[in-house]
Amino acid sequence: MIPALYANLKRPPRTVVEWLADAVRAAAIVIVIVSLFTLPFTDFAVLSMSLPAVMLARMIGLRSGLDLVTCVTVFVAAGSNVIDLYRAWTGWDLVVHAVCTGVLAAIALVLLDDARVVAPSGRRRTPVVVATMAGLALSAVWEMVEWFGYRFITDAIFVTYDDTIGDMIAGGAGALAMGIVASRFRLTRADRAAL
Repeated sequence: MIPALYANLKRPPRTVVEWLADAVRAAAIVIVIVSLFTLPFTDFAVLSMSLPAVMLARMIGLRSGLDLVTCVTVFVAAGSNVIDLYRAWTGWDLVVHAVCTGVLAAIALVLLDDARVVAPSGRRRTPVVVATMAGLALSAVWEMVEWFGYRFITDAIFVTYDDTIGDMIAGGAGALAMGIVASRFRLTRADRAAL
């Protein structure tokens, strides 16, 4: 599995969209490094949590368009927290939860399929069900991280019951939408190194 992840990571970009995705990835890495020295530690931590998804999108060989959308979405989600867009723009939180959980569900689908956790059944509903379940699980974990941050790190994190449930519903809806997409289209490049 590790050699395939490395092979996908070192594969040179071939299209404009692949170059753009790599540019966003590189910018994210630079911004996170700079934030370590220029922003409060909590902001650095929030930004750095985006890097695993940004890198995994490349390492598992997502299709170039989905790779780009993943990189932009995940980094915008983290950056929106740092510049306080979630409080400034009503509804932005729900939009980001839906889209971000959707792209993370795509990563989960590919990883679960590659690890043979979910046996391919040839049925279109399998990715819909698995993506939705993965998205709801990821939403629950994220809400626990938010609660932990609020409870033990800073009370500046906005946590209420309605916000938590709304975020999980939006995340589940985004994951469901990605499952529908995955039931009709391939999520990975045809030439990727198989895991």
